[in-house]
Amino acid sequence: MNHAIDPEILGEAADWLVQLQSGAATDDDHRAIQLWRARSAQHAQAWQRAEAIMGDFRSIPGSIASDTIKRIGRNKSIGRRQALNRIGLFLLAGPAIWMAQHKLPWQEWMADQHTVVGEQKNLTLADGTRLLINTDSSLNIAFSADERRINLLKGEVLITTGHDASSTYRPFIVQTRHGTARALGTRFSVRVEERASRLAVVEGAVEMRPTHSSTVVIVNAGEQSAFGSEGTAPVLPLDQASLTWENGMMVAKNMRLADLLQELGRYRQGVLRCHDAVANLTVSGAFSLRDTDASLRLLQNTLPISVSSLTRYWVAVEPRG
Repeated sequence: MNHAIDPEILGEAADWLVQLQSGAATDDDHRAIQLWRARSAQHAQAWQRAEAIMGDFRSIPGSIASDTIKRIGRNKSIGRRQALNRIGLFLLAGPAIWMAQHKLPWQEWMADQHTVVGEQKNLTLADGTRLLINTDSSLNIAFSADERRINLLKGEVLITTGHDASSTYRPFIVQTRHGTARALGTRFSVRVEERASRLAVVEGAVEMRPTHSSTVVIVNAGEQSAFGSEGTAPVLPLDQASLTWENGMMVAKNMRLADLLQELGRYRQGVLRCHDAVANLTVSGAFSLRDTDASLRLLQNTLPISVSSLTRYWVAVEPRG
């Protein structure tokens, strides 16, 4: 009988698959994989499943697999390792994912603009609007005679709206799966999370409108909020630290270590785990998002923790022995 496999173990199996498929696997890597497989029955089952899926790629609907792989191949912003990582993690999610179209990543892979993990991209649009696209993000750009629309499928973007030269008014709208944010001449950021989209307004104002609600809330400069598909969160003063990613930094103020590591993990490939025993340690300071290894070393030097790695793509933060 097949039992459910721990998602973390499946993630580890995907990480090992990526390493093997990269062409850079060493003899030490192969020995480490053998040791990993022998750790438990679930580890062995996860590896068997991973090998079977990768060995039978034809099980994916042909047109979807073909179109996606071709698109990845044409997109120079997605490296071979990143593409393998996405494919591997997606396949390991299991066949049930085919029944959940809204969770499929194909649209994200085929979007107009991508950033890979750890990358940020500056982009100037035809109307002069400037975008700074944050790590591991994807979006589509749709300008028409009636509106200027950004469909943010995943991740985060900082927007400075341009002065539209069109003879007719064209609102600037950011669409997410939770609703819309309409700019009222402004500089603002939108970040898509699982249950809501977070909004931070630096200049001007932005109108939030959830998908399945008649509620309309205006967030002004120096404020932040969030909107889910059914409603909005309270409007709060803007936390300036939430936008320091623009300069490649993260500022923590009495932040849980687990939460800080989760943020750092958005900017590095692979798995970054936090042991429960140190998860609630509080951290304050400035940390580099462009050199997350340096940030981990800083944490290790200032907290009673140990940072260890099985490979560069599997890092664990644990209590210091």
